[in-house]
Amino acid sequence: MSSEPLGALTRPPELSPGASAPPSRREPSRREPGRHRVMRRKADIPAGRDRLYEIDLLRLTAALAVVMYHYTFSGYQRHLTSVAFPALSTVTRYGYLGVDMFFVISGFVVLLSAWGRRPHEFVISRIVRLYPAYWVAVTITAVVAVTLSRGLFRVTLPQYVANLTMLNSLPNVANIDVVYWTLWAEIRFYLLVFVLAWIGINRTRVFTMLWLWLAATAVIEAHVLPAGPAGKIDLIVQSQWSHYFIAGMALCLIYRTGFSWQAGAIIVIAYGNAVYQAINFAHRVSDRYHQALHAPVIVAVVTVIFIVMTLIALRVTRRLGRPWFVVAGALTYPLYLVHAYNGFVLFNLFGRVVNRWVLLAAMVAGMCAVAYAIHQLVEARLAPRLKRALVGLADAVSRVLPGALRRFRRSPKVSQ
Repeated sequence: MSSEPLGALTRPPELSPGASAPPSRREPSRREPGRHRVMRRKADIPAGRDRLYEIDLLRLTAALAVVMYHYTFSGYQRHLTSVAFPALSTVTRYGYLGVDMFFVISGFVVLLSAWGRRPHEFVISRIVRLYPAYWVAVTITAVVAVTLSRGLFRVTLPQYVANLTMLNSLPNVANIDVVYWTLWAEIRFYLLVFVLAWIGINRTRVFTMLWLWLAATAVIEAHVLPAGPAGKIDLIVQSQWSHYFIAGMALCLIYRTGFSWQAGAIIVIAYGNAVYQAINFAHRVSDRYHQALHAPVIVAVVTVIFIVMTLIALRVTRRLGRPWFVVAGALTYPLYLVHAYNGFVLFNLFGRVVNRWVLLAAMVAGMCAVAYAIHQLVEARLAPRLKRALVGLADAVSRVLPGALRRFRRSPKVSQ
């Protein structure tokens, strides 16, 4: 899922509302580097409105779609809960496509956040954003599994420790919660963005990377390589999901520098592959749960995802954004992390004594409350301290590393 810090969608500090920059700096040119808003503003759009509030709302929408998918469809079909919602599940069974939206959003906002940052700043920003809430969610889930799941979910101490690293997939250690698989996909995407940050992010290099990524995806999907090497290469290529990250990054380029034929071509190709892969994945979901998933619905949802994100990149949706959407965005990541297995356990504890609809509403509201608490008590308090510690560590390390390795902390190249 997408997990971008709340501040990453705002303008840079020197262009924030109320800054004392001279007028010439308040209206950067189309080609001025290192700005998140590079196209000229229309006269009827306030200069201070530079946060992508729309994406905050999309995040929560995607997260709630995934929550409903688990609570009303997959949990029952996998025999993890005994509470069924047969009528509602005919709709919510498509909620897993919220993850597809997360990946497009991630491609967009992670590149937007990394642009103009030095490599070590990008790494620190990812650690600070991902880990504090994740550590708490993993701990909560492990405790609930051990104490309340009645053997439904088993967690060992080595598994718990491995999960805390978020790299447990490398030694093939099982996730404590089913939803954590997306974090491994995100980390591999971050690695590619880190490489861009290392060499210096600019428009030409991003386009080059996107074309190469599309080509690598096509090679993997064409099965022209032996299975062994193809599997290793696909760890980075992620052919099943690459089209979403690629489309998000191309949309970020449109957002920063305006529409171009290259960006449009990349998005169209990525959309075609997204539809192809989404239909194939739907067949696997249908086989797993022995329930029908209809291809036209899959195509429609994927199409809507691409259309909405394109409208955001073209700034068509600016007037729809509201400041309170920030709260929605703050809930998304912790809600995604804590809802699944913890929710299944609670459904099993109360499913026989509480009306299922009341329980469903209480579960969704309760998980949102837990997510808000994690944001306020953990992310808002621990993240700044963790950032200061990591920045201090990076400063200390840079003083003892050989000069060649200080490239990790070099100033970014932001030329267009």
